[in-house]
Amino acid sequence: MGGPGDPPEGTPEGAPGGGEDEYRSVVFDESFVRAARLQEYSARERMADHAPAVRRRPALHRGLPRQALILVLLIAVAFGTAIYMGVRHPYQAPKAQTVEPLRMTVIPLAPQSAVPGTTDPETLYAHSPAAQFRVGAEGITLPATRRTAHFSDSQVVAALTTAKDYVVESSLDPAVLTGGAVRSVRILLDPQQLDQFDQSFDHPASDGWHAATGWLVRFDPSRARLADSRIRVQGTLQAAEANSDTLEVTADHTLVYALKSTGSDAKAQASLFTVRRELTFRFDRDDLRMRQAKLVTSYLQAGPLACAEDTANALRPLLAGQTAKAGGPAGTDPYATGSATAVCGTLSTSAQPGA
Repeated sequence: MGGPGDPPEGTPEGAPGGGEDEYRSVVFDESFVRAARLQEYSARERMADHAPAVRRRPALHRGLPRQALILVLLIAVAFGTAIYMGVRHPYQAPKAQTVEPLRMTVIPLAPQSAVPGTTDPETLYAHSPAAQFRVGAEGITLPATRRTAHFSDSQVVAALTTAKDYVVESSLDPAVLTGGAVRSVRILLDPQQLDQFDQSFDHPASDGWHAATGWLVRFDPSRARLADSRIRVQGTLQAAEANSDTLEVTADHTLVYALKSTGSDAKAQASLFTVRRELTFRFDRDDLRMRQAKLVTSYLQAGPLACAEDTANALRPLLAGQTAKAGGPAGTDPYATGSATAVCGTLSTSAQPGA
């Protein structure tokens, strides 16, 4: 039978001494409990001597805290300083650059005799100064490049490549040569030149500023067509600094086209038409990044042409067997301002195919 402190069912099996030994350090013995003094606080005592269970929130301070006021003051001072420096700063913002308009010259070259021709364009090329010229874009070669004082190798190459693309698109594309397409040439120009470009095609004029043939080579489709798409080309590209912010590229090429009369059959004779183009391009760093160019000068000599023909909109070649009519270029009024002087040259017999 268990003692007074044992459970009714006795000491659990497997636990020596029962649970008394296990909890002896934390269980108060009977003498400690009898000696303990118990005191119960009244409700009034609990309210007077102890903190309330719910804390009161401190009263809100009206107005902005000191830290917020300091932050607003700092922002106002910084904003005022920025405005003052923007107004009184000794360095002014750079002005937008204006692009000078393209200056162009188109010189017809009149033949001294009937234009030679044959049914085989290859024979014409073989007996002409263009016999050793390359075909198409292969004749527009890039020179060895090196960096300049203010432009890297890659920037010089970008300028030369863009200039080459312009010569190819404006001189060798059959769609452009036949007098139709212009977009492939237009997209290569600096946007500030597009108004002048568009006006040159909407209202072409031989005034030195608005001739379509100053921008590209194209033939009057009612008069001539290509007899051979293998256009012969030879020339050079050169790059140099115009100033610390501008690269200048000069393109000088001779292009030789084999032409036939529009509507003629395969047995019709073909003749050669020669164009000498000297173009000057300028590139700032934005142009180099966008792969666009500013065309600043265009000098074109072309023949065989009649001096009296209007070359502003398209070239009207003299074809095989034709001769130039008597008379010089259209009259020039020396009292008129802003117009170019009409110029015409003579096509040397050495520039024509031999027998």
